[in-house]
Amino acid sequence: MPGLTRVAVLFDAEVASAQLESVERAAKELGVAIAPIVWRGPDSLPAALESAAKGGARGLIVLSSSNIITLRNRPLVANAALSRRLPAIGLTPNFARDGLPITFGPTQKDIYRSAATLVARILDGATPAGLPIERPVHYALVINLKSAKALGLTIPQSLLLRADEVIQ
Repeated sequence: MPGLTRVAVLFDAEVASAQLESVERAAKELGVAIAPIVWRGPDSLPAALESAAKGGARGLIVLSSSNIITLRNRPLVANAALSRRLPAIGLTPNFARDGLPITFGPTQKDIYRSAATLVARILDGATPAGLPIERPVHYALVINLKSAKALGLTIPQSLLLRADEVIQ
């Protein structure tokens, strides 16, 4: 998004403070202002995105949260962003499958494998507090061309070639 100066950031205050801090640091380095939107549930989202768009936000970053990424909420977030003409990026590939133009984040398979490994260690007697924090190993870039086209976005060929999945 060349020329982007303000972006809305949807986050869950209960779990995403470190993520939000990272976005704030990156935005500052890029000279982009952020409009934080605290996830208060599906009923408040349309009005919050409308307010952000009227306040000058020209894009949306959806941070990770189990409350936001549920099966029920992903299409709602995608549709609310698209209807307000806010190009959006999320973390999980399913967000692109549900309508966000682009996602980049750990694969579900990698997340589940890591969770299973941790559960196995705990069942073998490890103390949860003693387990190391594990970071995902595999990331996927998923591009939804249908949504990008609806927003009037042109995805560079170089990015399309890097994508793990392109949704037509």
